[in-house]
Amino acid sequence: MSNIRYVAGSEGILDQTIGMNSGDIRAMIVKSTYAFNSLHKFLSDLGAVDNGRSAAITGKTFTNGIFDAADSSLAATAAAACNAIILFQHTGADATARLITYLDTPTTGLPFTPSVNQTINLVWDNGANKIFKL
Repeated sequence: MSNIRYVAGSEGILDQTIGMNSGDIRAMIVKSTYAFNSLHKFLSDLGAVDNGRSAAITGKTFTNGIFDAADSSLAATAAAACNAIILFQHTGADATARLITYLDTPTTGLPFTPSVNQTINLVWDNGANKIFKL
């Protein structure tokens, strides 16, 4: 699979219920046991696949329909195989945190198995499509 947006993520961007510019957008590293489903809407829909979350992504830019941001990092919570990163709008509750996009080629090094508490540097793609293109 390649990078793909969740249906609810696309809807949220279009109807502006997901504030890509002003909202608290974060990244989560996903265990390889997760099977992507485009109809998942909230973090709570994913099951027990969370292996660490970033703080709010900073340096967000939007140019010619392309979303980019400053590189980020997070700490792995388990020594478990990981194969993707999910961007979501943080609300403080998994039941309302909207999924935006599933990224399995956002950076080099995927898939991998981190150590517990290992810092994972999220170096976003610097190519033409950056994090994602609408």
